[in-house]
Amino acid sequence: MPDPAPRVPSTASEGPMSYAIFELARAHRGRAAAMLRKMDLHPGQELLLMHLLDRDGQTQSELLEAVGLDHSTVSKSLRRMQDAGLLVREPAEHDRRVLVVHLTDKGRAMREPLADMWRALEETSAQHLSTQQAESFVRTAYNIVDAISGRALPQDEST
Repeated sequence: MPDPAPRVPSTASEGPMSYAIFELARAHRGRAAAMLRKMDLHPGQELLLMHLLDRDGQTQSELLEAVGLDHSTVSKSLRRMQDAGLLVREPAEHDRRVLVVHLTDKGRAMREPLADMWRALEETSAQHLSTQQAESFVRTAYNIVDAISGRALPQDEST
């Protein structure tokens, strides 16, 4: 009977947690991308929509900071989303060089489909975990994000 575990390259044995994170991120992104395609969205566009649903009328710079992507990626995503009728970009009154992003009715109508998508993705992702395991995973994941981002406190300062 074949081994159900994925074949891990021998070099990855030097970083088994990192390789597991890579596999997890790839699988999760793939599932999310398939769900987003059904809503005519590309990966990352849902994050921009969610931030705009929380606070409409943000500048492109504010959205860049919120999602942590580079300028060209966000600009291209916003252009595609504008072409799809989800949002409009217009110069700010205080500075015509600054673009302010507003959702259209079609963009605002994405709130429930996005919430449903995230709920379904969460259920799929956590289906073999207890509530305690899922909560522990979330804490651990954010600790890793903080460590990678340089936001973690040195050991002697965190106690």
